[in-house]
Amino acid sequence: MCRIFILLIFFSLALPRTDTAQIEEDKAKHFVAGALIGTAGGLIASEISNKNTFWIITGAVGTSLLAGAVKEAIDANSDDNSWSNGDLAATGLGGLTAGVTISIFTGKSKRKKATQVNLQKDLNDPLYLSGITLRSGSE
Repeated sequence: MCRIFILLIFFSLALPRTDTAQIEEDKAKHFVAGALIGTAGGLIASEISNKNTFWIITGAVGTSLLAGAVKEAIDANSDDNSWSNGDLAATGLGGLTAGVTISIFTGKSKRKKATQVNLQKDLNDPLYLSGITLRSGSE
């Protein structure tokens, strides 16, 4: 629940504000849409891949780029609009942001994994369990 709350705060801060806009409002909307769609793709990839960081980011960016490409293809077929690579890039950047955010909060910790491996090695070592320590070198 806390993670969802943090993501909602993050996305609400990313919404465009008209009083301090330095980029086009359209690009900001594409970024937010890409982040929302990327969040869905990243969370699905997280569950499927057992929280593998590479697949979380790939899922988030892939779903946002797919949605952005579909939207731009629809725009390209309309008479009053055209394909925009900038809009597609903003959508992909939103997905990348969502993927990195998800991987930070839900990704596997390498330190925790290394500790578990070392503990498992120690428990499988009969000398460790018996309390005998081996000394190396001449005394």
